[in-house]
Amino acid sequence: MNTEETHVELQDAETRDAEPMDVEAPAQVPADADATEADVSEADLDQEEQEKQPMTGGGDRGEEAPSAGGEAAAAAETNGSVKLKIPEETEEVKFTGLSKEELLRVAGTPGWVRTRWALLVVFWLGWLGMLGGAVLIILQAPRCRDLPDTNWWNDGPLYQIGNIQAFTDARNLKGLEQSLGSLSQLKVRGLVVGPLHVAPADEAESLRFEEVSPDNGNLEQFKGFVQAAHKKGISVVLDLTPNYQGSSGPWFSNTSVTNVAERLKSALVFWLNEGVDGVQLSGVERVAAVVPSLWADIRAIVQNGTDERPNKRVLIGITERSSAEDVSALLSSSGVDLLISRVLRPGSTDAAERARSVQLLYESHSQSRLAWSLGARDRGHLGSLVGPALVRLSQLLLLTLPGTPVVNYGDEIGLMDEGTKFPRMLWDSDKELNGSRAMQEGRAERLICRKFFRAVSELRGKERSLLFGDYLLLSNSSSSLAYLRVWDQSVRYLAAFNWAEEAAVLQLSDPALPRQAAVVLSTNSSALPADSSVDLTDLWLGPGQAALLKFPYTG
Repeated sequence: MNTEETHVELQDAETRDAEPMDVEAPAQVPADADATEADVSEADLDQEEQEKQPMTGGGDRGEEAPSAGGEAAAAAETNGSVKLKIPEETEEVKFTGLSKEELLRVAGTPGWVRTRWALLVVFWLGWLGMLGGAVLIILQAPRCRDLPDTNWWNDGPLYQIGNIQAFTDARNLKGLEQSLGSLSQLKVRGLVVGPLHVAPADEAESLRFEEVSPDNGNLEQFKGFVQAAHKKGISVVLDLTPNYQGSSGPWFSNTSVTNVAERLKSALVFWLNEGVDGVQLSGVERVAAVVPSLWADIRAIVQNGTDERPNKRVLIGITERSSAEDVSALLSSSGVDLLISRVLRPGSTDAAERARSVQLLYESHSQSRLAWSLGARDRGHLGSLVGPALVRLSQLLLLTLPGTPVVNYGDEIGLMDEGTKFPRMLWDSDKELNGSRAMQEGRAERLICRKFFRAVSELRGKERSLLFGDYLLLSNSSSSLAYLRVWDQSVRYLAAFNWAEEAAVLQLSDPALPRQAAVVLSTNSSALPADSSVDLTDLWLGPGQAALLKFPYTG
């Protein structure tokens, strides 16, 4: 084929291609548009499906996406123009509030100003209403009482160890240090130790206050004991009664009182510098009366703090007096912090007289200065003084009266004297489990007594009503007693006792009492189990039984 023929054929072909498009194009546009819309929709769906697929593992579909898009674009192109299908809006249009310009126009209108002031007034009225309500609640609420000023010796029982050799198996101060763990479990606040110094009986010239008797150990052991006690939060009081082993009195003869009191002053400085937290002295009425100026010096050395000794030290006096009036007068005149007396001495008076003595001392002195004791170093142990059946009753009495309880070593387990005022302390061991039946029963009873003592001691240390609450006598007879301990809005505690050999029914009625109270603990848990409820107008106590009850503050 020549060149001209070829050119003619190309022109004819272009003419044939152009003529149908000019005539039929308008008729084909709708069909092409529909097809294009369908193709675009299918492409959109394919694209959505691809977007739903994970990023990995979709290589083949990822290559098809551009092809589908290209076909849709090609199908929609007509005469050089592209027709696209715009998807309809499917989401609901949300109102986003006024624009900044609209807000500025509205803010200046009178209606807006009135609305703003109305809202502001409502806000302040609401705030003032809430403030007034809070003030009203505070004014109507019961006012809390300020906590009383107390000292460390008011926070728990004081535990007397008058004979180191009888108390520990090691028979010295090192053994006493090893027993601190057991004593700490009893929640005791302080230990009254000794006397330990060298003091041959009735020999004033041989008295050496500042030297530890070799029978008790040595000064280094004493220092270690004091440091270990302090680490456990237990204070140490040293008994420095001069003639503690003699029969001529705690201060020897009247002619020796001046010389002994003068020597005691330097000894007090020595032992306070060794870390003791107080001093106990017997026969304080004698030295206070014979040498009042020296007694004032003794008090000042112990009671007045210095830069070297800023913490409070306690001065404890011991007297043989048993009359509440005499004890009250001596407590005032001697100026001691605590005075241990025979006011509660069992056997000499009945329950009614003991309750009267407690009431008189409570009304005459701050309870932070009252001390209660049944046994003592030279009197014997609780178990022997009241009998085994009343040991726990006596423990409850000592630990719930207003003041500081003072117990003798072994009183927590009902230790008996057995012919000596210094019986060997019984430390329960496993060998008793395999001993005789009597040994096993004795061990079981000691453990019960110790558990009871520990429970009451722990309550006393944490319950404000028992720690420093008011004392209210509810019932008193020759063989029974009931009193209430209350502090501010704390839980109230009621202690009830029956010393008689037969049952007693206490009909307690007072404005401060509810009808019912809950049993905290009792000496007979079978008759009055813990957490049980009792009727205070008909409170039954068995022979030798005591109970501690509680009820909440109700306003």
